[in-house]
Amino acid sequence: MVKVAAVVVLLSTLALPVFGKTHKVTYPNACGEVWAAVKDTLGNAENYTVKLTDEARMTVSYSVKHAAHVTITGALRQRPNTVSLRPQGTGCGMEVESNYSGFEHNDAGDFTKRVNEALAKRKESTPAEAATPPKVR
Repeated sequence: MVKVAAVVVLLSTLALPVFGKTHKVTYPNACGEVWAAVKDTLGNAENYTVKLTDEARMTVSYSVKHAAHVTITGALRQRPNTVSLRPQGTGCGMEVESNYSGFEHNDAGDFTKRVNEALAKRKESTPAEAATPPKVR
């Protein structure tokens, strides 16, 4: 009995850091640009379900869908996470509070990677600003 209790305590100690992490990233981009990339990322209904959005505070609560975790009823298991943006100098800080990060999934890391990809796509799709010709009077 004591051995079982010791094993449970040991496994609990090792497993607890896996749950409930905050992932922080600082971008050189303005928060408006990062916010657009966050919304693009969360717009993928295959990966995310948006629960609550606060445009003024640039905060979103969302759930992550993982098809590998199908329950007996057939519904996808969803875990609630939040992302919030805060201006930091001329750049933007993004905090992703994830309720799960482990061997199988890294919700905050996956989300950040997708935001980075969305920022890159937005940069590629924005045409370079053409030089404005001088006005002739």
